[in-house]
Amino acid sequence: MNETTDFGFREVPKGQKASLVREVFDSVAPRYDLMNDLMSLGIHRIWKRIFVNAIACSPRETLLDLAGGTGDIAFGALAAGAKRVILTDINAEMLEVGRKRALDRGIVERIEFVVVDAEHIPLPDRSVEKVSIAFGLRNCTDKDAVLREARRVLRPGGRFHCLEFSKLEVAALEKLYETWNFRILPEIGARVAKDRASYEYLAESIAKFPDQPTLAGMMERAGLERVAWRNLSGGIVAIHTGWRL
Repeated sequence: MNETTDFGFREVPKGQKASLVREVFDSVAPRYDLMNDLMSLGIHRIWKRIFVNAIACSPRETLLDLAGGTGDIAFGALAAGAKRVILTDINAEMLEVGRKRALDRGIVERIEFVVVDAEHIPLPDRSVEKVSIAFGLRNCTDKDAVLREARRVLRPGGRFHCLEFSKLEVAALEKLYETWNFRILPEIGARVAKDRASYEYLAESIAKFPDQPTLAGMMERAGLERVAWRNLSGGIVAIHTGWRL
């Protein structure tokens, strides 16, 4: 009853984290894509392009995109040849932005939009070929449950892909990176999105996220096999992958 979990650098009751995260993304949804460009100096687009290429969905495969927000990974997967994408997020406001973007692109009929808590995926066992989650796992209360659910819904031979902020490899850049995350990002949030607190949380959630080997171990404990990771931009982010065999 008294279990707690991290919400950035704060400890909060486990049952409260999902609603707190939902409030953050309700607030940032209208300017989410602009803020991503500003916060990463546009590099997030390159990371996501590499991620979509790593997913490599074929015309025979369905991708379940968890915490898919405004649709960047879903749109990229469809453009790369995926048969179908199930775009999910716990936040309806984010999905609505994604739906409007899909309508503008004329691809809304190829995407199923579903409000989903990634810890409780409403799909049958062994029902999709690929599962992805980009910059969303760190916001989940029970990350181990998300990984178990991802494996459960994968068909044998299916693959899980995670793109997430990780542990910087270059020690000499750590101070600069910390300054960017904890001073500059909240200031950008305050000036552009009129919301400093949400961007302070986002910076804190990056710092609290498990490093590359720790996340790989969590994936293996969830039953995923041949787990591997690839660092991008010196470990600022990493792509983790694992198979259901």
